[in-house]
Amino acid sequence: MQNYQLYTDDALLTLLKIDDGQAFNEVYNRYWKMLFSLASSRLRNTHTAEDIIHDVFASLWKNRKNADIHSLQHYLASSTRYLVFKVIRKNAHAHQYAPSDPDIIFEPENSLHNKYLLEFIAREVDTLPEKCRMVFKYSREKGLTNKEIALEMNITSKTVENQINKALHHLRFSMKKILMML
Repeated sequence: MQNYQLYTDDALLTLLKIDDGQAFNEVYNRYWKMLFSLASSRLRNTHTAEDIIHDVFASLWKNRKNADIHSLQHYLASSTRYLVFKVIRKNAHAHQYAPSDPDIIFEPENSLHNKYLLEFIAREVDTLPEKCRMVFKYSREKGLTNKEIALEMNITSKTVENQINKALHHLRFSMKKILMML
């Protein structure tokens, strides 16, 4: 049995074009939380957000053979955004989508945003070179000081500082890419 979680988006797209249902399931599992979070953060009605996500994935499956998709994540996010704005435009009373108390109404969605963000950061940290990843985890997860990390890893404090800066630069760059898609 193949582990579709290990496949890249491009590989999954190729499998979708040959009607691989498991590839579609993996795409769905990989992106539905992000898309639901995106849709529900702009709409007051979670049922409408769910309908939009359903429509996005139905469209992906329907157009899987002919769609010219370069970035699966960007394609799905753009499709979701388009359908959200279409729903808002259709609604003659668009003001009902602007909550009077956003902290109360969007709290579950913010929690979804935070969960997705933490998952994204964890995946990005795992892509760092080993030394950089270890230094970053010692610093952020274990709360060690630069000096403690230097002693633990038998490297200089300056190297620790450089590795943390490298990790933060990588994360900032990755975050900019994902925020541009949303």
